[in-house]
Amino acid sequence: MSPEVTEPPVVLFVDDEPSILSSLRRLFRPQGYRVLLADGGKAALAMLETERVDLIVSDMRMPEMDGAVLLEKVRERWPEVVRILLTGYADIGSTVAAINRGQIHRYIAKPWDDRDLLMCVQDGLERRRLEQENRSLLALTRVQNDELQALNSDLASRVKARTSELEQVNAMLETSFAQLHENFLLSINVFSGLIELRGGGMAGYSREVADLARRTARRLKLGAAMEQDIYIAGLLHEVGKIGFPDTMLRKPLSAMSSDELALYRRYPLNGEAALLPLGQLQRVARLVRAHHERIDGKGYPDALSGDEVPLGAQVLSVACDYYAAQAGRLSLKRYSAAEAHSLVIGGTGARYEASVVEAFELALKDEPSEKPHDRALQAHEVMPGMVLSRDLLSPQGTLLLAAGYVFDARVVRQLREFSGREGVKLNIFVKLPDIHEGGAT
Repeated sequence: MSPEVTEPPVVLFVDDEPSILSSLRRLFRPQGYRVLLADGGKAALAMLETERVDLIVSDMRMPEMDGAVLLEKVRERWPEVVRILLTGYADIGSTVAAINRGQIHRYIAKPWDDRDLLMCVQDGLERRRLEQENRSLLALTRVQNDELQALNSDLASRVKARTSELEQVNAMLETSFAQLHENFLLSINVFSGLIELRGGGMAGYSREVADLARRTARRLKLGAAMEQDIYIAGLLHEVGKIGFPDTMLRKPLSAMSSDELALYRRYPLNGEAALLPLGQLQRVARLVRAHHERIDGKGYPDALSGDEVPLGAQVLSVACDYYAAQAGRLSLKRYSAAEAHSLVIGGTGARYEASVVEAFELALKDEPSEKPHDRALQAHEVMPGMVLSRDLLSPQGTLLLAAGYVFDARVVRQLREFSGREGVKLNIFVKLPDIHEGGAT
């Protein structure tokens, strides 16, 4: 019996500049994809009528039909197609519109980084594959449930066998949903690094805020769901700054003009607006909006006071203030860790409730989690089958691969090419059992 032949993924690129289309074709053909090209929105829609397409990447600025309109039409007629937008920072308003109307899965800033774009497309195709598997498994579960209902009461053995099969299917579903959730969190980590790429000298800031906020929430015993919401809010709390001028991103709060302060005070509202369209981030959006509120009523944007200020927002505020003081974001002076700690303590009863500050102090004293039993390797030493034990970051601090990733031959090759091309040393931590048990063979 001959093995099943799997058709390669089909990726459609849309841009009105032939040179960009040629560049994208050269980049993606070696990856094993079937690459389709269209020079505008009308041509892309006509191609979708006759071709099977798994993922579409469209430029934002095009004559006759821009990328936002095109992806909205694609969502209406071919909702299963993964949608990615190429856009410049000057198009942030149009990008938000595309997120709202076209429900795009990701957007990539131009000029793009080849590796980031390759990983973005790979992630989108993987998510589409998992969604298709989930639909198939759900359909299979419904069929099996119908069969179970049709069985006679005297066929106990068959019922038991079918029940066992259903348990296996449910386990597969849980695994698939867990993978989707992991990919969702990975996407959030990648997205949180975009604003840091513009700011200069801020790499890793959002992850530090998110981690401290989560530990503080754990000390308050707010529950696993709230801990995760607070952690995600920490990663995304600055998304509303994405439209700020570069000079303003690097300017401390005390040095801003009145006009800049007015714009700055609106970024929590912009952040909420950017996150609200995503159903899973509704609670996160509210925390982002309220993380500059104070219990004495002197915060913004809504001047909430007392119990009106969500406890989760206070937890996020404590972590933000602590790291912002040390990063020189509040004033021209960069506070030491001890001075930043004193600054937070001084806000008790005015900025934050005493219980939040107490939990913050305990979180600072928490012992770091036990380090994984792993080993640091360079790119040329990594082999297929090895398992990443810690997040792999670029020299700029952006997330490249998440802990737990199992290396395959393609990614190993890309890591080696990236390290050689850029001339950088990447400390790649892998789990030792995979080395000892033959993961490098």
